[in-house]
Amino acid sequence: MSTQFTDTPEGFRSGFLSFVGRPNTGKSTLTNALVGEKIAITADQPETTRHPIRGIVHRDNAQIVVVDTPGLHRPRTLLGERLNEIVKDTYSDVDVIGFTIPADEKIGPGDKWILNAVRTVAPKTPIIGIVTKIDKVSRDQVGEQLIALHELLGRESEVVPVSATEDIQTSVLLDVITEALPEGPKFYPDDHLTDDSDEKRMSEFIREAALKGLRDELPHSVAVEIDEMIEDPEKDRTNIHAVIYVERPGQRIILTGRDSQRLRRITHDARRDIINMLGRNVYLDLRIKVLKNWQSDPKSLGRLGF
Repeated sequence: MSTQFTDTPEGFRSGFLSFVGRPNTGKSTLTNALVGEKIAITADQPETTRHPIRGIVHRDNAQIVVVDTPGLHRPRTLLGERLNEIVKDTYSDVDVIGFTIPADEKIGPGDKWILNAVRTVAPKTPIIGIVTKIDKVSRDQVGEQLIALHELLGRESEVVPVSATEDIQTSVLLDVITEALPEGPKFYPDDHLTDDSDEKRMSEFIREAALKGLRDELPHSVAVEIDEMIEDPEKDRTNIHAVIYVERPGQRIILTGRDSQRLRRITHDARRDIINMLGRNVYLDLRIKVLKNWQSDPKSLGRLGF
């Protein structure tokens, strides 16, 4: 839970913002860009984000709590159903919703389905349209997408084009979001960037490293659990032991790689991100285990925090 801080100037605005959109529309990349630090993992595969992540944007006149959520989608597994319920619960609690549409993909039935779902759950919450990835297309294409999104949301909604990777229009987007927030106090101290635990962030960094280069259904079968963290004062480091779960033995072979090369690369990449986060040296030990069909098993989902 966040705590309200009363030492805020008159007219200060604060509140919660959630990005909504199809999987892989740039929600996590945009969250990281606005917060100014990597708090949400990104990957080429859709449905990468699996739990709501709160990142805090501090401004002189506002505090914006960005809630990065899984992409709303038609579920194929029990995990997918549970993620959708989490997303819908989040939408009903936030002050502003940012509806994300990539500049390089036409608006389709999936976008309309998501918008309808959001308006059903949160009919009175203001929606800001966001055209993402504008660095990937021409100005004319951006203009066409802005018009299409205006027509989808209604002319009363504001629409902002952005590129999170190139930092284009992100400050403009923050201005528009700030104006839509209610007046209120700070919820977090000025040095606070996320309320995700260190263990949760570490498990996500490991999963992100494991997803690199994967194809087809395997990415959805990957889950990570931190077994233990032990301080090692003699070596001045933190020893972290974690397990990567997959659903079938063949998937474990793929993640391990020839002569364990892929597993070593996963360990190297994840360790780098964890060191950057903790600000100290880390020893990372990763094991891969099979947890059969965990995405559809209630007991396994509960064990993994879903």
